[in-house]
Amino acid sequence: MKFITDVMFWVSNGLLIPVILGLIVLFVLSLLLLGGYLGTRQRQRVHFKKYSPLFSTIKYSGLQPLHDTLTAAKRATPFEKVALDVLEVSPAERSYLISCYELELEKRLARPKILTKFGPILGLMGTLIPMGPALVALGTGDVTSMAYNMQVAFATTVLGMFTSGVGYFLLQALRAYNQRDLIWLDYINDTLNDAKQQA
Repeated sequence: MKFITDVMFWVSNGLLIPVILGLIVLFVLSLLLLGGYLGTRQRQRVHFKKYSPLFSTIKYSGLQPLHDTLTAAKRATPFEKVALDVLEVSPAERSYLISCYELELEKRLARPKILTKFGPILGLMGTLIPMGPALVALGTGDVTSMAYNMQVAFATTVLGMFTSGVGYFLLQALRAYNQRDLIWLDYINDTLNDAKQQA
């Protein structure tokens, strides 16, 4: 039994370095994504100011002003490309294009999801692994070794929670942007369907 527990102890201690490296990678990724979000936020503000008035007047002005604006944009963004295609294809193709665009938007959330899920996992592992040596050091009276291991445990906890927090924030913000685009595309589709039924 002692041999099995010793092997488990060695394996868990051997995982500490990979866990710390993983946390460092996630931390760097979270900073990069956070910096990229600032640019995304600015682009989304311009996007909202450009298209929100057009969608709010579709009920009165129809889809032609939106179509003209999308045509002038020359498919500069994925949304403008899909929205213009939705205006020009058959009903079956419209549903297909919107579904494909929704899948593409979900793919863009992959990295924030990784931060949200793996940040706490690696942070918890980085907390628990040094606790074993810290308790051993406490039992032998080696306060210096115990303090060092506790320092590692707290540092990994902080990194894990930070990356998870950044991931959760980005996930919610980007999902809100994606949801707005999908609502707009569904509105175009429903408006075209209503116009066809009334014709």
